[in-house]
Amino acid sequence: MRVLIQLRPTPDIVAAVADPGVATTTADVSDGLPGVVLDHSFVPVAVPRPVPAAGGDPLSLNQALTFSFAAEHASVLVRGEISDDELSTRVTLLPNTRSDVIGVHADPVIGSSIVCGGDAPVGDWHDVERLLRVAELRSEGLDGSGVPLAVVDTGINAAHVAQRIGHAPIIDSAHSWNPSGVSGTAGRFEVDHGTMCAFDALISASKASLIDIPVLLSRRPGGSEIDGLLSDAVAAFAHLRTVLDSLPAATRSLVVSNSWGSFSPEWDFPVGHPGNYSDNAAHPFNLIVSSLEQAGADVLFAAGNCGRDCRDRRCAYPDRPIGGANSHPSVLSVAGADTEGERVGYSSQGPGRLAQRKPDICSYTHFSGSGAFGEGSPDSGTSAACPVAAGLVAAIRTRWPAAVLSPSQLRTLLHRTADDRGGVGYDYDYGYGLLDVAGVLAALRRRDRRAA
Repeated sequence: MRVLIQLRPTPDIVAAVADPGVATTTADVSDGLPGVVLDHSFVPVAVPRPVPAAGGDPLSLNQALTFSFAAEHASVLVRGEISDDELSTRVTLLPNTRSDVIGVHADPVIGSSIVCGGDAPVGDWHDVERLLRVAELRSEGLDGSGVPLAVVDTGINAAHVAQRIGHAPIIDSAHSWNPSGVSGTAGRFEVDHGTMCAFDALISASKASLIDIPVLLSRRPGGSEIDGLLSDAVAAFAHLRTVLDSLPAATRSLVVSNSWGSFSPEWDFPVGHPGNYSDNAAHPFNLIVSSLEQAGADVLFAAGNCGRDCRDRRCAYPDRPIGGANSHPSVLSVAGADTEGERVGYSSQGPGRLAQRKPDICSYTHFSGSGAFGEGSPDSGTSAACPVAAGLVAAIRTRWPAAVLSPSQLRTLLHRTADDRGGVGYDYDYGYGLLDVAGVLAALRRRDRRAA
């Protein structure tokens, strides 16, 4: 089984791993662990320590926290493999026999959220443009100009996007990133799932700067062409933290669109195990998500396509399929509705595993748009709903950066203004409801008037 091993090496090594200007390797961090085949292609990643306010409970994540990368606080992740025959023994013994080992965590397979079923599109991307009031957004200068928007997926084909949407997208090559073993240039990958996501984000944020992060092109033994390992996302988010930290604090914004998730408990440790990912807020990736959001990033995840009416064939959780980072309290978990406002049958219902009230909101999907999967095939799944919502967030960030409107405040605003489409109040089908751009803009204008 592939695992992530959390280590606490000497402070100088921790400081080197946490410094983006210093190149470190797995060999720099560890000279080997008994029974573990370390993956030397994986670049070690620093994990911040959650620090409570004075007098807070040092063992609880359910309180106000800051995240420290200081050498005396942070830890380091490396990737490796433990044979299934020795898994239980090694996971138990390593932290007890090696003082530098903090824990052994699941590195589950992740995959894109593609729709099941073959229903025809409901409307097209111009309908989405109308429903998102893009003309009104643009008239107010809300087009994503200067806002970095990371598409964490299979890579973007900018030429295809340009041909479909009518203008060349802005690709931020300097901040784009490939996982180990993935070759290719930002904006020049094969047309696939990531190209669809980029197109859908640009519907409302035409001038956003796309950061191309092709984590789903990484390979694993027996894997398909569009899945990878959570460890690749760990490394990607560590990279995005350096991007965010390099931006001016007063105007800092970063929107991160993630149309992927873990579908099966087979690749995870059991619920309750300290290395579990799906239900464990203390898993290193979930901590990294928390720290990125606190630093000013808007992180969006697709709710997944394990809805009761049309489950993706890969869905293996018997219930509560929104797990791990897709259900994180600090992310916007996005369900799917068609352009007529009806929830699509494959959109996962809550409750979530890390936070009960997931999904957060519904966004648009199952419309004719990118043509990434051929003419007549819709942009579908919560995979499309997530970048559509991410584009709206990027458009808002054109004028309201994180220093003015924090990610948590923006999530609350989207909750409060959503068009309640299910039962009265929050429900597990629609979350707080369908995106309502008119309501969002009205609330932002009122906010500005109060601040004046």
